[in-house]
Amino acid sequence: MRKILKIVAIVIVIVFGAMQFVRPAFSDPPVIESETIFANPDLPPDVRQVLVRSCADCHSNETAYPWYSNITPFNWFLASHIEEGRHELNLSKWNTYTNDQKRHKLEEVCEQVEQGSMPLPSYLWIHRDAALSDSERTLLCGWAKVESGRIATP
Repeated sequence: MRKILKIVAIVIVIVFGAMQFVRPAFSDPPVIESETIFANPDLPPDVRQVLVRSCADCHSNETAYPWYSNITPFNWFLASHIEEGRHELNLSKWNTYTNDQKRHKLEEVCEQVEQGSMPLPSYLWIHRDAALSDSERTLLCGWAKVESGRIATP
């Protein structure tokens, strides 16, 4: 029985080691400042601060890749979340969205933060400073509603 456990352990170590050579391509597309949500002169500083601290890592082209982004399989999990996050809402591409897209994304922001779905609970395991307080949830949702009303309808 000991011999079998030893062989299994060796196989697991070899497989884990081999997995380290299969990595996702982490790259941040270039940021054009005028396309970002932060180029909006009407963005309140407190909203900006919350967006940067709690949203931008996964929802912008300015991701700060943490130490665990170098370890497979965590890096694949991380790459998947960043890709999905940028697909759903990319703060670096905000001014490339149509007005209808912006309004929809603002509704989603409010819905996601009110439900506590964002930031992802798995992200908060390590990034505790990204957690939103009740007042920050109210702030983001209130801003999203005001901003949505400000966006011109066609």
